Amino acid sequence: MNSKQEFSAQLKEKIAKIERILKRFMPEAGKECKVLEESMSYSLFAGGKRLRPMLMWETYRLFGGEKEVIFPFMAAIEMIHTYSLIHDDLPAMDNDDYRRGRLTSHKVYGEDLAILAGDGLLNLAFETATSAFSMKEADAKTVGHALQVLANKAGMYGMIGGQVIDVTSCQTDVSRDRLLLIYQMKTAALLEASMMIGAILAGADQEQVESIEQVARDVGIAFQIQDDILDVTGDPETMGKPVYSDEKNKKTTYVAFAGADGAAEEVGRLSNRAVAGLQNFPGQNPYLEQLLLWLICRDR
Repeated sequence: MNSKQEFSAQLKEKIAKIERILKRFMPEAGKECKVLEESMSYSLFAGGKRLRPMLMWETYRLFGGEKEVIFPFMAAIEMIHTYSLIHDDLPAMDNDDYRRGRLTSHKVYGEDLAILAGDGLLNLAFETATSAFSMKEADAKTVGHALQVLANKAGMYGMIGGQVIDVTSCQTDVSRDRLLLIYQMKTAALLEASMMIGAILAGADQEQVESIEQVARDVGIAFQIQDDILDVTGDPETMGKPVYSDEKNKKTTYVAFAGADGAAEEVGRLSNRAVAGLQNFPGQNPYLEQLLLWLICRDR
């Protein structure tokens, strides 16, 4: 088995483990709220790379973490990511009919239940994360710090703030710097939360947490620029969604400033810097390095 095949096998195995963790923290609703549970599960278990919980877990391992206290946070970050996708797809936002090759939540359940499913996942995320306090192996101060990062990066100073800047910007006049700010807040923030929480729960010091935040920021921005590239060069069947959706929605992307080739060069620069930053830590996790490069250079 070559290294690429070995990585693919590991990736498949790790995604399956994360799926089991998500199911562990997804409660069964009563009869009155059964449709809410169904709509939440429809999006949460729609597949995907499980990038954020995987980055959290692998960063935790990079800093020597071995306990299950990471599991509630892994589930929480994926719930937050999923709720954001449900709301992104709504007619009032990106108005997308398909995600990951199947109909989006509002096309199946209606706009009202899609909104409530997103709200439900957001609330469940924090209910799940706070359950870490009751675990015997948990350190209350460390769990509290991780919760603070989760809330900050998911809120008005992170993902939601980035989305606000995005929807209130005049797309034809967005500067490169403003676009990169949107990418940092809207996309990179949850990746930063993932890797920072992994480091925090494993006992990393403040300097190390700040360094891993920068690694995650580079990965997040590169990830979004690669998404821009795929929107004009990707294969719809491979990606599970239409191409040229940004053009349809009249969104300025990094490709508009640098062209596909220039955007690819920036992806390469950021990914090299992220991997170099990762190699500065005392611990080693070769799989994490492979994961970062695979995510940034993906074809879907």
